[in-house]
Amino acid sequence: MIVADCMTAHVLSVRTDETADVAARLLSRGNIGAVPVLDGREQVVGMLTDRDLVTRCMAAGKRPADVPVEQIMTAGAVTAGEREPVSAAARRMGQAQIRRMPVVREGRLVGIVSLTDLARSGVEGAAQALTAISSNISRR
Repeated sequence: MIVADCMTAHVLSVRTDETADVAARLLSRGNIGAVPVLDGREQVVGMLTDRDLVTRCMAAGKRPADVPVEQIMTAGAVTAGEREPVSAAARRMGQAQIRRMPVVREGRLVGIVSLTDLARSGVEGAAQALTAISSNISRR
């Protein structure tokens, strides 16, 4: 099975130059906790999570309307290719300790795959990735 078989194809995203308040409204309206961040060439350059908004913007005393996403995102997103085996993607997610991974074709966003998607696929490796991430969370 390949990543394209279990990913979500319709993905909300935000651009690096959009502000934190725009991103927060996008997360709220989409009822999601993270979005891929795209640069001006539509390449995935990071991820923005609700936690990034809280810790790097709100708790830091910054005004969300004045802060570009680029300043608070988690840079260097780990991505998967749409034709990549799901087992390889699951392994990388576990190693990187991430729950969601943008899926790309030639660097451009075509979907997103979550641990839940991998678990539903029944592919070996999804359970190990979830265990690795869960054990890290419980140690915090």
